[in-house]
Parts: sequence; C-alpha cells; structure tokens
Amino acid sequence: MTQAISTDQAPSAIGPYSQAVRHGDTIFVSGQIPLDPATGAIVEGGIREQTRRALTNAGAILEAAGSGLEKALQVTVLLDSIDDFAAVNEEYGTFFTEPYPSRMAYAVAALPKGALIEVTVVAAA
Repeated sequence: MTQAISTDQAPSAIGPYSQAVRHGDTIFVSGQIPLDPATGAIVEGGIREQTRRALTNAGAILEAAGSGLEKALQVTVLLDSIDDFAAVNEEYGTFFTEPYPSRMAYAVAALPKGALIEVTVVAAA
C-alpha cells in the first residue's frame, strides 16, 4: 500500500505530486528546491543557503514520515551549475554522517522557480 506523506514544515507541492510517498519500508521524497515553507519563496543567498534549505525541507518531510536524513539510502542532487559542486559538498557534508547514502549529482539546464539546487531522497522508514 502506498501512503502520501505531507507536512507544513516543508513547502507544499507546486504541482500534481506528493511531498513524499511511503511504500512498505521505503520513503521516496519528491524533489525539494530551496523554498521557505512559510513564504513559498526561494531563500535569499547563494548555493550554500539554498543547499541547506533544500536538505532541511527533505529532512522535515522524512521526519513527518517517521524517518530522517540519517536513514537516507540515496540522494539525487540537481544543480543549475556544476561549478557549485564543491560548495554543495561542503554543506551536504553537514547533514550526513557515515555510512553516507549513495548519491548522484547532475548539472541541468534549469530548475523550477530559478532555484540553484534540487534534491530528492530515498530513505528507509
């Protein structure tokens, strides 16, 4: 059985999708861009601030599902510019400890609302 996960501690979905879904013992968090859940606007600052917000949003959704970033199995990072890779790694490293989740990172042509980063997470329940 698939269960939709929702929390007001992260931005509402900006399209026809759930913040996350849980299927069995696995939680799939939809792509999180650095929106402030209170305002719906992209957080001010650069890639570091946006990375922190996107990962904080993903973490809040996982917590609503009874999980957390410490149970992340795989993270996908989409970047507006691959030049931000090193800065993202520094911020990302403050959210995860060993054993680190597997990860993919890609530079893409554009992200919703002009975001510099988007992250998705697959985690254990």
